[in-house]
Amino acid sequence: MIKAVFFDVGGTILDESREFETWADWLGVPRHTFSAVFGAVIARGLDYRETFEVFRPGFDLPAELERRAAGEPESFGEEDLYPDARACLSALKDQGLFVGLAGNQPAHAETTLRALGLPVDVIGTSHAWGVQKPAPAFFERVVREGGGDASAILYVGDRPDNDVRPAGDAGMRTCLIRRGPWGHILDMPTVAERCLFRIDSLDELPSLVARHNGTGG
Repeated sequence: MIKAVFFDVGGTILDESREFETWADWLGVPRHTFSAVFGAVIARGLDYRETFEVFRPGFDLPAELERRAAGEPESFGEEDLYPDARACLSALKDQGLFVGLAGNQPAHAETTLRALGLPVDVIGTSHAWGVQKPAPAFFERVVREGGGDASAILYVGDRPDNDVRPAGDAGMRTCLIRRGPWGHILDMPTVAERCLFRIDSLDELPSLVARHNGTGG
């Protein structure tokens, strides 16, 4: 049975479209141009940060984040949550499951996520944990936070490379959601085939989990 469900943050419960747009504005390039290059980088399986190098060689992301924070803080709010996120989290909690968030997020994100009052038991970020996906240590931490039995944990994410593959390697069940740049562009069939579930909306997930656990749906 699935006893715990953990969600990636960006691209899974949080729509990053506005953040991508603000980076295009910060770099002084048309938003559609930034999106096109971003998509090409993802399709080639490269690190998304190479997008910035195309427009500004030698781009130092940590330094630029500090500059932005001084005058244009990176942030997100209720309006950036996908419309199906909160209801999905609530429905899983109603099934008696342990629900958590665990994603690659900067220092401010955990505080911001907590302020949203999401129905979750734990919020973990790469900054707070000191390790980033797809490192095995990140998913080992997810397993510990979720009760210690990897086979009873479902990890939900939009990226086959950073989310699904390493979570599966850690012994967890996995769910790939097809949305956001990675979900639509990065095609890794052998990874997707290993997933317990593949979905297009979080609205689908609670009933799938319930049926898997034999509790209806």
